[in-house]
Amino acid sequence: MVQALTSPKFRAVLTSRYPILFVDEYQDTDEHFVGALKSWFLDRGEGPMIGLFGDHWQKIYDEGCGLVVHDALQPIEKNANFRSASRIVDVLNEMRPGLHQEVSDPDLIGEARVFHTNLWPGERRTGSGGGHWTGDTSPEAASAYFEYLKAQLRVEGWDFSPKTTKILILNHKGIAREQGYSSILEIYGQYNGPWLKKEDPHIKYLADQLEPACVAYQQRRYGAMFGHLASDRPTIRRHSDKAAWAEAMDALLELRLTGTIGEVIDYIIAVPQMQLPNAVLRNEQGLQAAGVEPGEDEPRRITQLRKLRAVSYTELIALDQFIDGHTPFATKHGVKGAEFENVIVVLGRGWNQYNFAEMLEWFQPGPPANRREKFESNRNLFYVACSRPKVRLALLFTQLLSQAALDQITAWFGAEHVFELPANPG
Repeated sequence: MVQALTSPKFRAVLTSRYPILFVDEYQDTDEHFVGALKSWFLDRGEGPMIGLFGDHWQKIYDEGCGLVVHDALQPIEKNANFRSASRIVDVLNEMRPGLHQEVSDPDLIGEARVFHTNLWPGERRTGSGGGHWTGDTSPEAASAYFEYLKAQLRVEGWDFSPKTTKILILNHKGIAREQGYSSILEIYGQYNGPWLKKEDPHIKYLADQLEPACVAYQQRRYGAMFGHLASDRPTIRRHSDKAAWAEAMDALLELRLTGTIGEVIDYIIAVPQMQLPNAVLRNEQGLQAAGVEPGEDEPRRITQLRKLRAVSYTELIALDQFIDGHTPFATKHGVKGAEFENVIVVLGRGWNQYNFAEMLEWFQPGPPANRREKFESNRNLFYVACSRPKVRLALLFTQLLSQAALDQITAWFGAEHVFELPANPG
């Protein structure tokens, strides 16, 4: 598109066909495309009328353009907040006084609170790879504090069903730990595509075909079950065929809860009426040809499959539930533009680019000149997370907060809404 806009004829056709051009969530738009709109249209006073809808404080993607300023653009602020209760909007206004928001329902008070773990007596993590875990509690302590807080909020009346409450753990490692699929995440390392986007043929088949088929069988929706398992409906000519399918599916349902991913795959291979996709079969054949023990120059996909087969199948079930949104957990990308009645945000370490305690320390004095991009990335993600709930917001800091960070969060939320959790949450 950037290259096409260099053509006068293309610009003329575009303007003729689309005299008004609206760009939603403009802050996440590719910066080169926005630059082209400026150069060929705004700078020249030509082209369609352009409207940019969005908020540069909600830019959370690295490739986005962020704030767009141009003499040809007239800013129109949106001050009404139709989502959040008064207490949440008060926090947003303290955080961002330059954009004062008005609530739509003044009688809906809601709540916005902060809980931190500074009293934890254990040794804080240092991690590796640049110390991206520095300052966080141990994984066991983080889980214990999380469970402690959930129990406290339940007593206060919070409903933790996935439709009502969203738990934002802003990195996949934290969610994998809480949801129960850590082993799968470790297999693929920094690459999310194979498991999150289901680019791995095994995960795609198990999550998109086998799991829906098992759910359909449990719900006695047999037509849907056959539709998920194969492109053609299996021929059933007699009662014994039905009995064979029932026996095979009953055994499969039990194996899903007790066996490994490899055992489930081997079972499907052994059942005459079931079949695996060609991509899965090819990978299985490649692993078989590679031998029982991994070789020195073994391809990465073979090594990953070898490890994946050894993982408990219940981790695949947990992963599938997370991907399909059937859990209360979400990451930063999972909540962009979304809203929920209640939100818990778990703020810890684990990513080099995110350090929320550091962001809080830098907020008043301003970040160092060479760290402004990192500061704004942290600030924006924090702001987006805090602006998701309708009624109740709770922040849980598992990383250590300095006095400067505590002072800043207290200034936003109020001292009466900042709570120190006990040294021993168990």
